[in-house]
Amino acid sequence: MPMRRPDLERILSAPVRTPSPAAYTRRERRLIARLRTPLQVQRYLRSLPYNWEHTLRSFRGSVAAGRASCLEAVLFTAAILEHHGYPPAVLDIESDDGLDHVLFLYRHDGHWGTVARSRDYGLHGRPPVFRSIPALVRSYMDPYVDGSGRLNAYGVAHLDALTPADWRLSRRSVWRVERALIDMPHVPLPMGERRHQRVLRRFQAFKASALPVNRRTMRTLYGEQVRHWL
Repeated sequence: MPMRRPDLERILSAPVRTPSPAAYTRRERRLIARLRTPLQVQRYLRSLPYNWEHTLRSFRGSVAAGRASCLEAVLFTAAILEHHGYPPAVLDIESDDGLDHVLFLYRHDGHWGTVARSRDYGLHGRPPVFRSIPALVRSYMDPYVDGSGRLNAYGVAHLDALTPADWRLSRRSVWRVERALIDMPHVPLPMGERRHQRVLRRFQAFKASALPVNRRTMRTLYGEQVRHWL
């Protein structure tokens, strides 16, 4: 559902349903106390195995499992960083292939950044260096191109305003969160056809080369934008 650009101030200031400290286990409280910044959470998530199971675990579920998928990492991050002054905001980026990318969204000194987990090297978090949400979203466009994926729109939401699902402490999968993200309004931000074809040709050549995926080879493929990949 297309929309105008979201009212970010209204979204970020929505009421939160943060549980009392007593609602968390000792292990959960230790993680909350230890991971105090977006970068610390990003590094922790990168250390975890990616969750390939068909689940959508809450923060509690991901802590217990010791692994997280894309959206599970967002719920994990939101549940931790709300204790350190960050509202539980989420950025959902739509793709032509129906495989959206979901990220925890935050603002620092007037700039936007993300915390994210992905199966792909270039789709993790970004430092808070982007002056607008569209600029932040565009930083994901090139690394999303793989022959099927192509980002085309984005939406921003506050998790507690988006859904009544207990994304923090539920012991069951919280699929209502995913459905709410799909159904919420999105702002069109298409990738130009010429740019898409240019990036796709480079990606296909890189894939055919069988070179390893690391920061050096990604810089060769995507250029200086890689410096903002966490």
